[in-house]
Amino acid sequence: MALASFCLVGGPALAQNETPEEKGLRLALEASASNEGFGDFTAGLTMVLRDRQGRESVRQMRFKVLEVPGDGDKSLFVFDQPRDVQGTALLTHAHANTQDDQWLYLPALERVKRISASTRSGSFMGSEFSYEDMSAPEVEEYTYRYLRDEPCGELTCTVTEQFPLDEKTGYSRKVIWQDTGDLRTWKMEMYDRRDSHLKTLTFADYGLYLDRFWRAGEQTMVNHLTGASTVLHWTDFAFGTGLEDGEFTQTALRRVR
Repeated sequence: MALASFCLVGGPALAQNETPEEKGLRLALEASASNEGFGDFTAGLTMVLRDRQGRESVRQMRFKVLEVPGDGDKSLFVFDQPRDVQGTALLTHAHANTQDDQWLYLPALERVKRISASTRSGSFMGSEFSYEDMSAPEVEEYTYRYLRDEPCGELTCTVTEQFPLDEKTGYSRKVIWQDTGDLRTWKMEMYDRRDSHLKTLTFADYGLYLDRFWRAGEQTMVNHLTGASTVLHWTDFAFGTGLEDGEFTQTALRRVR
């Protein structure tokens, strides 16, 4: 997800005679493989929305995710505050080889709304994150091209382009900065279907959990078209909480409290 903050200790070794496309794919596969085995986790988060004039609105949310071996993960966002969005929930079933499934529960209407593929590029609850940004990407959804290594702060990052295979995505490509040591993503530039630089997502305040899993404590999405931004502050990560598949169904959405 937006969630591209999943990364693990241990960088990939360099291979000889790779094309930029082969190296880009290899880096993506190794970063994805390094995150396998977390099982499930929960977290709390605060969403801060800022418009061009700097005016803010704040929302409190809960998040939980269940790892699905051989397919994409299942995740659930639930809004707790403010009162006008309390109980609203987004359920995502990510898939490795087909389009993701997403459903939005609207408590005022007591209705579960399916997010169609053509609307996944729309704003998630008025934020600068789209619905597709709220789903953790799968390697099979993109082709890749390695561009270069360059300094990023005190670290060295690989810079790689990702090109989505889904024709209904809102993006033509993404450019990813990922450190060579711990495979943490630090910056992601998103380009719209006209290949204009639409948004930039940055990551900060990483923490290491279970001596294996890196998670970003802060994610900031800036919309260069509107001048607005959205910050996600993540807290209270807990792994191995015993989540079950039945908690990630459309029926369970209606019972969210």
